[in-house]
Amino acid sequence: MSEYKGKTLRVKVVECDRSDNKVVLSQKAVLDEEANQQKTEILSQIIPGTILDGTVQRLTNFGVFVDIGGVDGLVHVSELSWSRVEHPSEVVKEGDKVKVKVLKVDPDHDRVSLSIKETLPGPWADVESQFKVGDVVTGTVRRLVSFGAFVEVAPGVEGLVHISQVSNRRVNTVNEVLKVGQEVQAKVLEVSSEEQRISLSIRDAQPSQRKAVVERFTETQSTSGGSGVTIGDLFGDLFRK
Repeated sequence: MSEYKGKTLRVKVVECDRSDNKVVLSQKAVLDEEANQQKTEILSQIIPGTILDGTVQRLTNFGVFVDIGGVDGLVHVSELSWSRVEHPSEVVKEGDKVKVKVLKVDPDHDRVSLSIKETLPGPWADVESQFKVGDVVTGTVRRLVSFGAFVEVAPGVEGLVHISQVSNRRVNTVNEVLKVGQEVQAKVLEVSSEEQRISLSIRDAQPSQRKAVVERFTETQSTSGGSGVTIGDLFGDLFRK
């Protein structure tokens, strides 16, 4: 406490006991009150949609706290990058200087929601130059739904494989042939950067089963000189599928 000796302090009376000639004072109470007033003023000046410079203060499992000039805002893990992020340490570290976009301000609870990914070019911006109709691309299955599967073909870009385009054979549910994390090849059927939509077909990227059967039958007939057996006799069940 020697560093405070001889200094003039601004303090708040916390307790006063005249019978005991005792007064309890607090400088911290004054500083906390001033800090809260300053925070309220800063929050009133922060406008959603603006881009600010900030410094990463600390990392948590659910996101990152960034100092934007006297106030810490939260960048949720989903707002760190356009690509999938498991933990904030994959993208930033404490002390990093970052640009953030203000998403929401809640003065009543001293909360500011921020986004780093909104300051970066979106993954769909040039998707039409990356993928053309008819291209065969490699991607990873990210989600399975009742009507198909979403396949990530670039960071932050997922295309839909409709259940009718999953396999050459009829399937009742997508998980009969696909699983999350599986790498697949798919043919691009449709691309729209404006609607952020890509339609894919795993079925069309695979060699046609029927075409392969016909080629195999033709080759057999040519080498054997013909046996009088039709392709329907050999593979009728397959074609009825």
